[in-house]
Amino acid sequence: MENKVNEIQNEQKLNEQVEVKSFEEALRTESWQSPLTDIYEDKDNYFLSVQMPGVSKGDIKITVENGNLTLMGRVNFDEKINKNFIMRETVIANYYRKFKINDSIDTEKIEAEIINGILTLTMPKHEKVKPREINIK
Repeated sequence: MENKVNEIQNEQKLNEQVEVKSFEEALRTESWQSPLTDIYEDKDNYFLSVQMPGVSKGDIKITVENGNLTLMGRVNFDEKINKNFIMRETVIANYYRKFKINDSIDTEKIEAEIINGILTLTMPKHEKVKPREINIK
């Protein structure tokens, strides 16, 4: 029991020492850049391909609200900056981008994955906007 109490106290001390920022707080206090994005479609979906190098799955927040699709990606600066650089050309930044979307997208079925720093969103089209063939009677 005493070990469990010590473990909890140590965790509380660690949490007090480490400043944990929400995405919203970080947006106000940190440097952000707009990631390069490609948008394309097929007959069933729209796709966003967003370049977010240095961002891992757990550091991405994607929201859909009031007709806006918002993407935020945070880079773990500590592992990127704490090096003894001789020369440095790489820009390390967090990413933020907001897109206006309309009702042609089925927002309940949007899917996302990140592979090698490329975030891909698959946004299904509602049936009403998909091309269809009309038969003649």
